[in-house]
Parts: sequence; structure tokens; C-alpha cells
Amino acid sequence: MKKIILFGGTFDPIHNGHLAVAKSASQQINASKVIFIPARRSPHKHQKPFATDDDRLAMLKLAVTGDNLFDVSAVELNRGEPSYTIDTVRLLKKKMGEDCEFYWLLGADMLKDLMKWHKISELINECSISIMNRGGFDRPNFDGLPDKLRQNQIQTPLIDISSTEIRRKIANEQDIRELVAPEVSAYIQKHKLYTLDHQLKRNEEF
Repeated sequence: MKKIILFGGTFDPIHNGHLAVAKSASQQINASKVIFIPARRSPHKHQKPFATDDDRLAMLKLAVTGDNLFDVSAVELNRGEPSYTIDTVRLLKKKMGEDCEFYWLLGADMLKDLMKWHKISELINECSISIMNRGGFDRPNFDGLPDKLRQNQIQTPLIDISSTEIRRKIANEQDIRELVAPEVSAYIQKHKLYTLDHQLKRNEEF
């Protein structure tokens, strides 16, 4: 069985922390592929991404270019809202074949809301939900959760980077080149993403 990691998220924008976590997870799971899946909008979040779907997809593709471990899927962007993880997993299973074993990466901070996810019992049975425990943080609390979730914990490095911080730095005209891939930094600058004017304009659109 080929082990495939599915890494969903807003990626607004994709940064070096995302890449490092994905690489670490792939080594622990012994996965042959990590597929980044940008979400149109999480059903658990009310705010839409600041960058457009096309911009976030473009930045993801730039960030993973040249690394055979990484790939990008627009499956959720091509589907209407709301976007459910179970539908994504089933579609990719059908597309990639039954010889693949899927792992869905999930931050420990999302664990408290996991049982509210759409068809969560079916999702737990159809893929391995891998809980990421960041270095330096307490282990997540699994009380009241299915035992299967405890078996798929992975330790990821502590990397103090967030998309929110990157957007803040750009709005304040600060350097982000150490936080994102060079190609992503160039794309953000070229398209004037996350500037104060850009963020205000996107807020007005919503």
C-alpha cells in the first residue's frame, strides 16, 4: 500500500512552516507523497481567505515545485461550498486507486471540534486522521474521543510561523523572505497581496 498524506488548509499564504511540518510527517509515516489541498473555506470558519482561490493555488504550486514528495490538488476549490473532508477523501480514493492508504494531517488545536465534522465516524474509518503534536506543546487531550485517534499521533517540529503573522508583516511593510519560499515571496510582491489596501478591499468584498 502506498501511503499518501493529505494536508488540507487555507494556506493564506503557504509558508515554510507548512512545508517543514509536511516533510516531518512524511518521514514519520513513511509516506511516498504529500498532497496539499487548499480549502475554499472551512465549514468551521466564517471568514473567507484574504487571497483568492487562484492566488492561493498558484502560491502552493510555486512552493512545492522541484520537490517530488509534494503535490497540490484543487479538488476542494473546484467544488462548491461547504467543503467536507469526507468528500475529498472519497474522491481522491476513487482517483488514485485502492492501493493507496490515506492519512489526513490535523493540528492538535482542531481536535476539540473534530467530532462536529460532517460524517466524522465514516471519515475516521476511511482514512487515518493523524494528529500533529507540535514540539514544546502539551500532548493533546483525547478524552471522550475514539481510541483510533490516539494511535496516529505524530510529533512535528516547533516552528514559530503563521499565515496571520505573515499577513500582518506585509501590511506593515516588513520583510517576509525568511518565512516563505522565494517564489512565493516574489508572487506576493508582484500581485500586491496582503498589503493593507488589499486586505481592506477583500474585507469589503465579504
